[in-house]
Amino acid sequence: MELNALTAISPVDGRYFEKTKALSSIFSEFGLIKYRVLIEVKWLQVMADNDGIPEVPPFSVEASQFLADIATNFSLEDAQAVKDIERTTNHDVKAVEYFLKDKIKDNAELNAVSEFFHFACTSEDINNLSHALMLIDGREVVLAEMQNILSLIGALAKDNASIPMLSRTHGQTASPTTVGKEMANFAFRLKRQIEHLKSVKIMGKFNGAVGNF
Repeated sequence: MELNALTAISPVDGRYFEKTKALSSIFSEFGLIKYRVLIEVKWLQVMADNDGIPEVPPFSVEASQFLADIATNFSLEDAQAVKDIERTTNHDVKAVEYFLKDKIKDNAELNAVSEFFHFACTSEDINNLSHALMLIDGREVVLAEMQNILSLIGALAKDNASIPMLSRTHGQTASPTTVGKEMANFAFRLKRQIEHLKSVKIMGKFNGAVGNF
């Protein structure tokens, strides 16, 4: 059965997709694979920049750019290539490793160190950092929308600052208030939540299978 708004398991990908599509390239399987590729690429570059790992010599500017472009230009076709490899490996992270080896096979400088992709890593090193990056980037999308809403509510508060309205307490009428004051209250509460969301530290680990490194 083809995937569309009516066959999606979750309404997030169905009837509400128009509301969530800005996050689809981040939180989808495509997004997860993309971030895995980025982590693997960055790790190889880190080793090349480390004098303590002579087996991976420093890369030329051209090689570094070639490597970075794999992650920067990662496409749906690339993600499908990873999924095709996974049919053989039956392992999602190993499929990313093989994909990267194939992408650099024609670059002699990088191909010489291709076996160092994923060196000393466990899959969770790659996965947890990928998920962390997904949360960081997804948070920026959500925060931008929250800021837009805050601006709209703030404008409503200002424009209606002198418009009186009847307030209520315990289900009955109470002291008068203004529309602007009530909107300002919502704006303050939303601003507080925005600051709280910004302050959350998204953690990650990169220390091997049993945490010895």
